Amino acid sequence: MTRRTEYLPEDLHAYVAAHSMPPGAVLSALAEETARLYPSEMGLQIGPEQGAFMTLLARSIGARDALEIGTFTGYSSICLASGLPPDGRLTCLDISEEWTSVARRYWARAGLADRIDLRLGPALETLRGLPAEPAYDLVFIDAEKTEYPAYWEEVVPRVRPGGVVLADNTLSHGRVISGDTSPRVQAIKDFNDRTAADERVETVLLPVGDGLTFSRRVG
Repeated sequence: MTRRTEYLPEDLHAYVAAHSMPPGAVLSALAEETARLYPSEMGLQIGPEQGAFMTLLARSIGARDALEIGTFTGYSSICLASGLPPDGRLTCLDISEEWTSVARRYWARAGLADRIDLRLGPALETLRGLPAEPAYDLVFIDAEKTEYPAYWEEVVPRVRPGGVVLADNTLSHGRVISGDTSPRVQAIKDFNDRTAADERVETVLLPVGDGLTFSRRVG
């Protein structure tokens, strides 16, 4: 059981899934355990078509060093790490020992534990402690929505030219075009405006999952 793209009817989503790279046994088992342990938090987990896209993207751009902000139980990190070469490295930032203890078990089951470095603590603080020079080929942002604009400003200088930043939930369940002015929605609106106007990147907002912003670092 995984989250699906919200903007597709269920039957069309089933067709998309049937014609996409399947998640495999480890990801399927992880999705099932996550649904059992954390049914009210399943919205934090990406869908299978988004996971397949992220794996293929990492492979396509030849990513070796990747960064994930927000790991939950590890579905997206397995997708990202699967797209890296054997000597690649994925750094994961999260605040929950409980959730990431599940992720650690499944990283091991997937044979990816040696590619993943988990750092527990507030993501923004950890980001600010990373080396300032461009070091990452691929970054995935999927953590506290009110901090998206701050994550962006920390991440972009740390991405190599030609590298990619992905940001999840950038349609905020359709609320970005409503009158919703809650802090989480307003932060996503501000983030979307900022990424679209940022001359350091080329950006497209894709209607995948709950909105997936794809930005390529230029220069």
